[in-house]
Amino acid sequence: MKKAVVLYSGGLDSTTCLAIAKAEGYEPYAMSFAYGQRHSVELEVAKQNATEGGAREHLVVEFDYRQVGGSALTSDIDVPKEGVGSDIPVTYVPARNTIFLSFALGWAEALGAYDIFIGVNALDYSGYPDCRPEYVAAFERMANLATKAGVEGSGHFTIHTPLINLTKAEIIGRGLALGVDYGRTHSCYDPTPEGLACGRCDSCRLRLKGFAEAGMPDPVKYVKGEM
Repeated sequence: MKKAVVLYSGGLDSTTCLAIAKAEGYEPYAMSFAYGQRHSVELEVAKQNATEGGAREHLVVEFDYRQVGGSALTSDIDVPKEGVGSDIPVTYVPARNTIFLSFALGWAEALGAYDIFIGVNALDYSGYPDCRPEYVAAFERMANLATKAGVEGSGHFTIHTPLINLTKAEIIGRGLALGVDYGRTHSCYDPTPEGLACGRCDSCRLRLKGFAEAGMPDPVKYVKGEM
């Protein structure tokens, strides 16, 4: 089995991505990040479920991105609860996917793996610039220019984005077909201290919309009256 590094947050998309990597015959190595995000619920879910979801190993990288700020996910900025707008929202974390993919690239090269999976999506998403196909293609080019393996020709790095052109409902359908238990995922940007999803942030709205379009209830728990 070929090794692959899978960026894994514990959310709906990354969990589906992990299942896809395994189904496609890769030996997944899951990578998560404790980067000073405003809550730890999603990370705790990732820690609990990575190996059960098929990961050969699960690496959690720790760094404090709160020092940079600029995002509602890392600073004392209110998480928007009024729906998805046309502008890039304040939940965008500056350069986050570039940082995450850079860590993944380093681990992949150390492992002798040339495949990296990331669950970015360019349809049902919040408009983040680092989720677009042209961004992923640019990072892949850079990866093969910036590494010993790429320069010496011992391997060619590929960034896999199996969800990028799927709707949230299609992502859910794909995951269910692979046996994903979405009750063991977490997507909310602003959960309660008890871990209940708020039901109103962009991430919750997109998730609920996906389950509604897929014709089934979301199995995670929400704040009463917010579903």
